[in-house]
Amino acid sequence: MHILIAPNAFKHSLDAECAALAIRDGLGESRLNCICECFPIGDGGDGTAELIIKKCGGILVETDVRDPLGRRMRAGFGLIDAGKTAVIEMANASGLRLLSPAELDPLRALSFGTGEQIRAALDKGVKKIIIGMGGSATVDGGVGILSALGIRWLDEQGRDLSSLPEDLAQLAAVDVSGLDPRVFDTEIVVLCDVDNGLTGVQGAAAVFGPQKGASPDAVLRLDTSLVRLAAVTLRQTGKDMAAVRSGGTAGGAAAGLYAFLDAKLVNGIDTYLELTGFEKALEVADLVITGEGSIDEQTPQGKGPFGVASKAKLKGLPVIGLAGKIPLTKEGPLQKYFDVLLSIGHEPTDLATALKCTRENMVRTSREIGNLLAINHEL
Repeated sequence: MHILIAPNAFKHSLDAECAALAIRDGLGESRLNCICECFPIGDGGDGTAELIIKKCGGILVETDVRDPLGRRMRAGFGLIDAGKTAVIEMANASGLRLLSPAELDPLRALSFGTGEQIRAALDKGVKKIIIGMGGSATVDGGVGILSALGIRWLDEQGRDLSSLPEDLAQLAAVDVSGLDPRVFDTEIVVLCDVDNGLTGVQGAAAVFGPQKGASPDAVLRLDTSLVRLAAVTLRQTGKDMAAVRSGGTAGGAAAGLYAFLDAKLVNGIDTYLELTGFEKALEVADLVITGEGSIDEQTPQGKGPFGVASKAKLKGLPVIGLAGKIPLTKEGPLQKYFDVLLSIGHEPTDLATALKCTRENMVRTSREIGNLLAINHEL
């Protein structure tokens, strides 16, 4: 039996590569005679760009950038396709993982460093830039990125706003005269793993702000700022940041790049699977195992395991989904694409303990899956 192991990251516990190895190790401990191929996946979340660079045999480039609070640091991006395409992980320069819990403050955090990476990629002469936006610390509508590329944000008196994104509510005009012209000769692709819009109760501030340290008051202020940004942008460019699907990705950075850089906002997992040759891996598979931290009603809305399962079902392959959390009741779309859904937990425990035990739980569950498959083969 040839088993294709294609999990997403298990948030706060295992990255996608470690999750794949844990499943492989568990199957290896079982009685099942099988060949395992590890194919870790990313759907635009933190780590996706690094997986693309590895899968595509890219090279790493390091540059000086600013972190979300403006401190100088080194961060890398990748070059693939013989140097014609840059692959940027937004979290490398603008990520939550760069800040301590006490430093989280999306009223101050800025995506400027990611813009510096884009500029460095343009200096390399690339013709395409792919950006994985997961794990950002920012809710700035992309104004940090765009500032690094030469755009200015002005108040009623024509002065530069002094504190971004906090002062965006006073935005009156956008000066694009200094925007790096090379961006218009470059295809910019944003990998999205959510379909949230920019503003409102399901927008960037309301849904993702609290995860990045925003208080209820800060969420309201951030949403007000994003509404203002969208209104001024619509008046000047004719592009409606607030209406574009997935514009709320990375605190609205996706919407900002769509409006000012003509960026394409694409489904992250579909693009990842196409770039990395997943179809070829499916050709030799007899069974697919995928998973992530939670498989639930949101999974069919563009999450990694659903993308994997969809491709596998087109080939008529059985799919097993593993997660820390699965629904207690049957979910229609999930049942259609996943033949088996299993929670990897094995005893009542608190979340912190469960996260610490993710790897050993994954190994144990995979071992039992292998033993069950072996029994079925022996019958």
